[in-house]
Formats: sequence, C-alpha cells, structure tokens
Amino acid sequence: MGKLPIHLPKNGDAMVEFNRQIINATLPYSVSYKINTAFYEQYGARGWEWMEQTLDYLPKSVFRIADAKRGDIGNTSTMYARAFFEALSFDAVTVAPYMGKDSLRPFLEFKDKWIICLALTSNPGHADFQMQGYEGKKLYERVIETVCKWGNPDNLMFVVGATRADYVAEIRKTIPEHFLLVPGVGAQGGSLSDISRAGLNKDAGLLVNSSRGILYASSGEDFAEAAAEEARKLQTVMAQHLADIKH
Repeated sequence: MGKLPIHLPKNGDAMVEFNRQIINATLPYSVSYKINTAFYEQYGARGWEWMEQTLDYLPKSVFRIADAKRGDIGNTSTMYARAFFEALSFDAVTVAPYMGKDSLRPFLEFKDKWIICLALTSNPGHADFQMQGYEGKKLYERVIETVCKWGNPDNLMFVVGATRADYVAEIRKTIPEHFLLVPGVGAQGGSLSDISRAGLNKDAGLLVNSSRGILYASSGEDFAEAAAEEARKLQTVMAQHLADIKH
C-alpha cells in the first residue's frame, strides 16, 4: 500500500480502487494480468478478499495469472490447484518444479488451466542453481526438457526472465510452441526489443510482464493515464516485432 498514489488513502479499499483504475486504463493494450498473491496474503483474510475483488473485476476475456510459485507433495499441490483454479478461478498459476512430477501433476489435471513453471528467472540469485551444470546441460535446460514430458503447449508455459534475452533464442529451439512468461521488462532492465526478437513465434509465444513500470508510472492523480501510456508503448513495440516475424 505504501506505493499507492499520494492522493489515495493507504488502505485495502483504496488498493482495490487503484487496481480497478489500472485495469480500466490498460485493458485496450493487455491480454493478461498477473496478480502476485504475496502482496495480498501479507494482510491475512482481508488481503484475500481484496485479491478476490480484483480478480472478479478482471473480464473473462483476459488471461488471469496467480503469481504464487506453488509446488509441494501431491496432496498439498491438489489443494493449491483447487484453491487457484476452483475457489479463485484463475486461468494459470506459477509453480516451482523442485519437488518433481508429483508436485506439478495435480495442476496439470485441470482442464483448460495452465501451469507456468519457473525455468530461468531474472533475480540476481538465479545463477546459484539454474545455471549450474547437470548431466551435460545447465539445470534450467534440464528443467525445461523434463517438465515438457509432463505437459504440452496447451497447458504448460515457462518463466524466462527478460534480463536473460541472450538465452531465449536457444530456449526457443527446445520449445518452439510453448508460451513464455517474461518478467523483468522495464524496471528490472530487460529489453522488450531483444526479448521479442529472440522469443516471438508465429503465435506470439510471449506474455511480457511489466509490473512496476506500468503500475507506478506516476504517483499523482494521473496514475491511470500514465499506466495506459506505458502499456500502449509496450503493445506497439511488440505488435511491430510480431508483424516483422509474420512477414
């Protein structure tokens, strides 16, 4: 709440209203919205209510992602999947693959739902494990190859950070049809042009996530208009790159 525009009170109702105005302003330029559940969970039961209000406000025509990074033994993952896909009606949820097939399988059993598996992230500590060698390849490459055996392009995506554009072209060779969720554009330094050239396919194949660069484009009363302008800029660049690929 501390990052809400200065004219808004710092409470849950204002946060939901902020979300609604951001959605209204950016909807013409967006195909998906990602809700980071931790920012609501920190407030306990009321936080979940605010998250539900935001989720319910999103039109059914957009792809709604729970950025929850879940992953546990089978029975627990089943409960997580039911929470996000049934109780909360998200379309997709981010998952961590560390515990293996039985931790992801419950999510994949839901029809017309997606998992978005962590692969190559944009945080500074990604190299601690993801870039380490394992059986002749980097660990993130093994994760992608292995998890692809459990799902398919119709229910499985991967998180690949925009700050790792130099690796995306190689990842595309391994998974030419899977969509990639790409965080890190803007505030984290990722280049939209670089990631588009490396990762776009004929169906687009990328969900580019810019959170802070859009949400906090202005701290004034024009915050929604500023957010819309930033979203429009990103959409315009991606549309041009996609047009170049198709031609």
